[in-house]
Amino acid sequence: MVEEKKVPSEWVSSIERLMQVVDTLRSPGGCPWDGKQTVESLAPHLVEECHEMADAVARGDMENLCEELGDLLMGVLMVARVASEDRGFNPADVATGIVEKLIRRHPHVYGEVEVSGTGEVLENWETIKKREKAEKGGDESALSGVPVSMPALLRAYRVGQKASSAGFDWPDLQGPEEKIEEEWAEFREAVESGDREHARHELGDLLFAVVNLARKMDLEPELALRGTIERFSNRFQYIEKHLGQPLSEAALEDMDALWDEAKGLEGGAPSA
Repeated sequence: MVEEKKVPSEWVSSIERLMQVVDTLRSPGGCPWDGKQTVESLAPHLVEECHEMADAVARGDMENLCEELGDLLMGVLMVARVASEDRGFNPADVATGIVEKLIRRHPHVYGEVEVSGTGEVLENWETIKKREKAEKGGDESALSGVPVSMPALLRAYRVGQKASSAGFDWPDLQGPEEKIEEEWAEFREAVESGDREHARHELGDLLFAVVNLARKMDLEPELALRGTIERFSNRFQYIEKHLGQPLSEAALEDMDALWDEAKGLEGGAPSA
C-alpha cells in the first residue's frame, strides 16, 4: 500500500471556495436562475460542458481547457448541491462515494495486489466492477455501464474496450485490419446493389471496425475525428476567405490550391 501524499492546501481552499459560491447561488437570495434549476434541467448543461472540455483537448488549447474544467467542476457541484435538497444525497456523499470506489477498484495501490501493467489494471477494474453490480443486483453483462446516450463513436470505443477486457478481442492488429477490408468490400457491394438500408447497415459495421483498429492502437477515435473536423473547418474557412468568389462558381483546381496553402500554414499539423 502506498503512502498518500498531502494535498496542497491551495487546492483544498480553492475547491472549498467554489463550493461556497455554488451554495450561495443556490440559496435563497442568491441567483434566480440557479434557484429554479433541478437535477433534470442541469443534466443537459453538464453534458454540454463535457463536450466543450473535449473540444479544448482536441484543439490542444490548455488555457481554454482549464476554463472548461472549471465550468464542468462547477456543474458537478451544482447538481450535487441541488440534489441535497430532495434527492437524498449531497456533495459530501458524492465525494465519499467516488473515493471509496477508487480505493476499492485500485487494490494494487491501496492493497496487496500486484499487477504487471495497465492491461491487468483494466482487467481487475472490470472484474471488481462486475462483482459490485452483481452484489447490487444490477446488469452483470461485460458491456453494461456504457450509456446509450454517448456519442456513437465514443460508445463504440467503450463497448470495444469492455469486450476486450472480457477476453473478446483480436490478439494483434492483423485482425482488425482484415476486418476493415472485409467490411469495406461488403459496404461497396451493398452500395452497388442499390439497397440503402443494407448499405447503412454495412457502413455501421465498417465504422465499428475502424474504431476497433483505433482501440487496438490505443488511439482515441473521438479525439482523432474532432481534430480532423477542426482542421477541415479551418482549411475550408481559409478557402472561403481567400477565394474571392462564391465556392459554387469557383474551379476545383483553385480550391485545391488554397486547401494545400492552408494545410501548409498549419506548421506541420497532420493532414485530414
